[in-house]
Amino acid sequence: MTRNRRTERLIAYSEVSAFTGTPGQGNRAGVVLGAGELSEEQMQKLAAFLEAPETVFVTRSENGLVRVRYFTPTQEVEFCGHATVALGLVLAQAGYWAGEALELETLAGRVPLRLVSEAGVPRQVWMQQCRHETRPVPRALHSELAEALGISDRLIHRGLPLVAASTGLWSVFVPLLDALVLDGLEPDLPALEVLSGALDVGSIYAYAPLGVNRFAARDFAPALGIPEDPVTGSAGGALMGLLAREGRLPVRGGNAAGTIYQGHAVGSPGEVEVEIEIRNDQVLAVHVGGCAVLDREGFWQED
Repeated sequence: MTRNRRTERLIAYSEVSAFTGTPGQGNRAGVVLGAGELSEEQMQKLAAFLEAPETVFVTRSENGLVRVRYFTPTQEVEFCGHATVALGLVLAQAGYWAGEALELETLAGRVPLRLVSEAGVPRQVWMQQCRHETRPVPRALHSELAEALGISDRLIHRGLPLVAASTGLWSVFVPLLDALVLDGLEPDLPALEVLSGALDVGSIYAYAPLGVNRFAARDFAPALGIPEDPVTGSAGGALMGLLAREGRLPVRGGNAAGTIYQGHAVGSPGEVEVEIEIRNDQVLAVHVGGCAVLDREGFWQED
């Protein structure tokens, strides 16, 4: 990764659609491989320039360990799932990664990556996310969450968990009765931003069952400068870990799996695949994977 195509003050970047095989769908991420000499201020400026929900910057790479930082257009975040998938694709396509052992060092912890190729062509990138954690959401705030999403609290699914969870970035997970309710949400973004701050989370993630292990979702993150995130890998992993722990996913031989469909509400559909390792109701590992496709490449020059 010493090659970075910098020319004087020009910084090379890639734009990638993650959790989809179709350019312009899924969730867009910026990827900057040669960020070792960039300051935090420059990273933030470049992320704002790209206007992707998140941009990932590689600051150092050695001996199978890649140090990265993630930025939304307005701030740094500890972890981002879709940008991690995007980075894996760019590394593979640029010839820096052929599927050997590789770990990312993030602010949330170390994240091992796995590459799935078909006929020598990178097909999917999988990550083992950071430790799965949960915490309760005060019942008194359930009705406020529903109101901020633009619905009655009678449309909250009582048989699914409404809690906060994280595999690197905290979200509150709000279960809804069905996908029709989910599609009809008219969120009050300022109210959701206030609630996110009160609950100390990055986003409010609404979800609804589609089948035994299939769910539709929408993720609102105004507190991070993202009104609605099209497809969210970090939250998808946290949700499936939560559902497996609560006995809401089929578990066979200590393993569970499921798929989350997201982005349809903003015209950018994508799919997040999740595999869970669980023993005695304890989540041991959360693996999240998906496809990605390169949209375009360019250069940025600081003003």
